[in-house]
Amino acid sequence: MTIAALLLTAGESRRMDGQPKALLNAGPRTAVRRLSEIALEQEFDPVVVVVGAHRAPIMHELRDLPVTIVDAVQWYEGRTASIQAGLEAVPTDRDVLFWPIDHPFVSSRTVETLRAVVPSDPLAVWFIPTFEGRGGHPVIWRAPMRREILDLRSDAPVRSLLPEFGPQVRRVEVADPGVLANVDTPDAYRDAYDIWLSRGED
Repeated sequence: MTIAALLLTAGESRRMDGQPKALLNAGPRTAVRRLSEIALEQEFDPVVVVVGAHRAPIMHELRDLPVTIVDAVQWYEGRTASIQAGLEAVPTDRDVLFWPIDHPFVSSRTVETLRAVVPSDPLAVWFIPTFEGRGGHPVIWRAPMRREILDLRSDAPVRSLLPEFGPQVRRVEVADPGVLANVDTPDAYRDAYDIWLSRGED
């Protein structure tokens, strides 16, 4: 089953003092390169990287990878505006792995686990990884979610759709704190990086 990957890197990283989250270190490579290479290695197709505020350096970082770059020109309207721009580059019948750059330390095994659950639950349309009962990222949306997301206001969070789908939301427990590690500040980044290194993740 072919699933697309939508990697979101369009934000301003304001709370990171202007340092693009996409270009932070994640071991020997940058965060955006790590996510892109994991998606390519696991044969997501296409792998779409949405850029915005820091488009030039991120595009340069990925120049040698076979990914599709989408420039979200209205990134400043909110995360959903950038997601909507990326979805336009995904075939309409394709399920989507949505992976924001705010969560750069998710294990590749977690992505494999999440993907493996999809064919086992034909009724679910939204798959969310959880760690110790709390939901995180990346998530997988089945193709029917596309229209719902595209119909949202650009400043309305996608999570506002959760109540609408109720039992069609599948929560997948994983042994990976990286799904919760939202790297929004320098301190959060350092803490998440240290935990990731201590776990010996790839």
